[in-house]
Amino acid sequence: MMTMIHRDAGNRRTFLARGGLLVAGGVLAGTPASLMAAELGALEVASAGSMAAILNGPIKAAIASALKLDLHAHAQGADAVAKSLVDGSLLADVFIPITAGPMLSVMRAGKAEVAQPIARTEMVITYSPKSRFVARFEAAAKGKDDWWKILQEPGLRFARANPAGDPGGRNIIFTMMLAAKKYGQPDLVEKVLGATPNPEQVGAGGNTQSKLLSGDLDASSSYKTGPGPAHLPYVVLPNDVNLSGGRVHADHPDVSLTIDGHTYYPEPLVFYAAVLKDAANRPGAVAFAEWLKGEAAQSLFRQSQFDPTGDAAVLRG
Repeated sequence: MMTMIHRDAGNRRTFLARGGLLVAGGVLAGTPASLMAAELGALEVASAGSMAAILNGPIKAAIASALKLDLHAHAQGADAVAKSLVDGSLLADVFIPITAGPMLSVMRAGKAEVAQPIARTEMVITYSPKSRFVARFEAAAKGKDDWWKILQEPGLRFARANPAGDPGGRNIIFTMMLAAKKYGQPDLVEKVLGATPNPEQVGAGGNTQSKLLSGDLDASSSYKTGPGPAHLPYVVLPNDVNLSGGRVHADHPDVSLTIDGHTYYPEPLVFYAAVLKDAANRPGAVAFAEWLKGEAAQSLFRQSQFDPTGDAAVLRG
């Protein structure tokens, strides 16, 4: 459920409109003491959409017990979330994007000082078990067919995120750029993805996973963390194209993508967490950010197919 938050900076009161109930100064009018205690421990977390499932599921349950915090997640494309945090239309205690870019934009705006790496992932190709190309995708998953050739098949229905507002939308383009170099296919991006915005693949409407399950889509780009909740099959991509490495930009300085006058470069797929400077629940935010680095949180990340951070460095404003 979305939580709309409006704060009066002058007297530090917080009003949360949730389900027609009003919270003023942290107290929910007309509710039992147990609910008031829960609201006092509210933690607002803004994140990349790829964090939504684990935040709303195992992490929410774990910190309710361990930290006595009631987590409310706002998950969307990390670029869009960062923009809303910078312009003040979204208020939160903690920000968790994927890749350094969205976090750095928030830090440069003076909204955060330090961001800790907490997990990592990689690009995969998720496919439908009902696709007419399923046998070939299964062969590719076993290393017996070429995934990039399958994606060029006439009539194959492929989905990807919007590259203008979501790092995931750019990351599949970077993946195909690296694959084009690796396999000596200079026109691979155009053959597989078409134009950068390509409305046939971007923003077609509906839930991508539901369409994969129903067979309305043949395949989609995804992070490795994505297919798990729906038990969808996927093809693991080579390490030198799946953006899992820490030196992807340094190793490929010639790879870039310009959208609406802004130039982007491939980045390692690292998730960062930062306590925001205007956090209403700063003690809770600090405790949560520290907990994310600990054994309990890292175990939950592994169970949800997130990888360790490896050599990812702390970001500082």
